[in-house]
Amino acid sequence: MARAAFDVTAMRRALELAARGRGFVEPNPLVGAVVIRDGEIVGEGWHERFGGPHAEVAALRAAGSQARGATLCVTLEPCCHHGKTPPCTDAIRAAGIARVIVAAGDPFPAVAGRGIEALRAAGIDVETGLLAAEAERLTAPFRTLVTQGRPWVIAKWAMSLDGRLTASPGQDRWISSVESRGIVHDLRSRIDAIAVGIDTAVADDPLLTARPADGSSAGPRQPLRIVFDSQARLPLTSKLVRTARQLTVLVAVGPRAPHDRVAALEAAGCEVWRGDEADPAARTAALLAELGRRRLTNLLVEGGPTLLAGMLAADQVDEVWAFVAPIILGGGTTGGSAPLQDVPRLAVEHVSFPGGDILIRGTIGNRLVTSPECRG
Repeated sequence: MARAAFDVTAMRRALELAARGRGFVEPNPLVGAVVIRDGEIVGEGWHERFGGPHAEVAALRAAGSQARGATLCVTLEPCCHHGKTPPCTDAIRAAGIARVIVAAGDPFPAVAGRGIEALRAAGIDVETGLLAAEAERLTAPFRTLVTQGRPWVIAKWAMSLDGRLTASPGQDRWISSVESRGIVHDLRSRIDAIAVGIDTAVADDPLLTARPADGSSAGPRQPLRIVFDSQARLPLTSKLVRTARQLTVLVAVGPRAPHDRVAALEAAGCEVWRGDEADPAARTAALLAELGRRRLTNLLVEGGPTLLAGMLAADQVDEVWAFVAPIILGGGTTGGSAPLQDVPRLAVEHVSFPGGDILIRGTIGNRLVTSPECRG
């Protein structure tokens, strides 16, 4: 295999490794690295958990003495500052790496090109931009947090072929298949927070936890549970409130929420966040900024229709997971008010068929924060 072609193969392997850290490393980015020598991978690693060794260090340790004079492929610009771990640029230099291929730059202000500069200053050959788009997509939540101060927002819904998100009262509330719901629970276990509107919280009385079908432990962690509830109407008898002392529930209320209702929710163990903005979109933006200050990297919004429609209209959604069930519920549908040329367009990244449903995933608009310094 030609050297350039093998570089691509090695970087793809690094991207695969990086994805293994999803749900474990946040708010840090997903990063993978491989060491290649004479057309072979002699060491590989990824950032496995927050506070643990970075991908470069893990790969260099695996390569051992074979790292001297070798090439390191890494999906994100190596850090050059002291954080929870020492600078990766120091480890790369000490290992005797001769060449580093970086897929994408790191927007974090303490790095932001300085890592590449440090390597070059040490006499190491540095190449940038290999599979940059893939690496930037992988780290999109991290990039959004760093550059916009808010989490990456994933909107998820299940609907019938005729566009219904809910069945008639008294019917089974599950539109999607068991397999589709299993995918959602896996997603829940790998994100930082999950949110619903108050109407969904009242109608469905959900737990909003990650619960795998096999009953095993639910992945890396349980998400923060959030209810958009402008008037503090969340029932004290709801599952969310009754479990608030075990798993945090944040109730986002508006400026006119009754003080007695807020006090009752707080007394029951809920955290209440009060937004001062009268406009729902502005209040949602303020909450997203608050979640960013708390270093939450990604937020899953599961409904209901009013909350989803409002966030989509306010351009506050970055990614969509839409499950389309092969059923027709009837009852009519209504069109949107925006001109077709102005509605958000989805860049489809994935289509599959769990349990006979259709799962469509993609990003909305130009959501990715690119790295011009790593574009060749």
